[in-house]
Amino acid sequence: MDRSKENLRCGFTTGACATAASKGALLALIHQRAFAAVAIRLPQGQVATFPLHTCSYTSAEGRSSVIKDAGDDPDATDKAEVRVCVEWSNQPGVTFRRGPGVGLVTKRGLPVPPGEPAINPVPRRMIVETLQEIVAEAGQASRRSCGVTVEIAVPGGEEIAKKTYNPRLGIVGGISILGTTGIVTPYSTAAWLASVVQSIDVAVAEGCRRLVLTVGARGERTARQLFTLPDEAFIQIGPFFADALRHCLQAGAAEVSLASMIGKLAKFAAGNESVHSTASAQDFAFLARIARSAGASDDLLARIVAANTAQEVAEMILAGGPPAFFARLCEQAWSFARGIVGADLPLEVLLTGTAGEILGRYP
Repeated sequence: MDRSKENLRCGFTTGACATAASKGALLALIHQRAFAAVAIRLPQGQVATFPLHTCSYTSAEGRSSVIKDAGDDPDATDKAEVRVCVEWSNQPGVTFRRGPGVGLVTKRGLPVPPGEPAINPVPRRMIVETLQEIVAEAGQASRRSCGVTVEIAVPGGEEIAKKTYNPRLGIVGGISILGTTGIVTPYSTAAWLASVVQSIDVAVAEGCRRLVLTVGARGERTARQLFTLPDEAFIQIGPFFADALRHCLQAGAAEVSLASMIGKLAKFAAGNESVHSTASAQDFAFLARIARSAGASDDLLARIVAANTAQEVAEMILAGGPPAFFARLCEQAWSFARGIVGADLPLEVLLTGTAGEILGRYP
């Protein structure tokens, strides 16, 4: 199978699926018949048609569901069933209700306040606009009970959520209904970065003064041995070093510790804002310059330039190279970070080893 980017198939967000299911459910309630498919307008103006997996009605409610198709993106919610039940309500407008498998927001800092279903603002707006349009077109605006209650459920959503950032963000009991464009772009990092940003927002809103940024779970386990802080203070930033630091500054973090093993930190120190494998390569000549400034021998410098990985370079240094290499690498990373966030964000950089030890630290 050709996996080149131009041949990958796009899919739809949970927000788009919930909007389509909401439309199917309300149409079924109003017209007292089942529908096979519905078309909705996405936030950027495109019209998309969704087959309805189920559609049923009684005199009191309409029900419909859509099977999420994430296209060729390895999305945790791909093939999830998004179910919607709509009922007429005495409360004007559209009221959202959380069904099984949809998360409950419990912490501040997210775009939805605590106590609300984890249905983000853009999907809420899509659903509201779509249902209001249907009510107006069907001549239902004159009803004495003209409001609509929308309950969204995702069977198995609580298990799916364990594969997402939701538990760390204080979203309990299920997944979030997300999407700003309605479209899932295969292998896009947008959703990943959005989760990092939200994690920072939650930590600051929860009163965490120091944030500890790590690449992933392994780095976080090491960081938890070094810092006694609330769970929210530990942020897994993936490859988004520069974006995460910028958002820490923007969100009002008081101080930040960036902890990383050498593979990612060396890329960042060399001047790469993203350390993803597709965005940057290891610069062994740069590492050799750091080693030279620390007093490495010519033989060691030659071996560093010919190394296969940054971890191999770390092992060379540990086996007899200048220990100052690690601190100088941290200083280079710190200097590059300073160029990104300026002097207003107190920052330290830590280089950790494979056994969880601190190899270098600056300042």
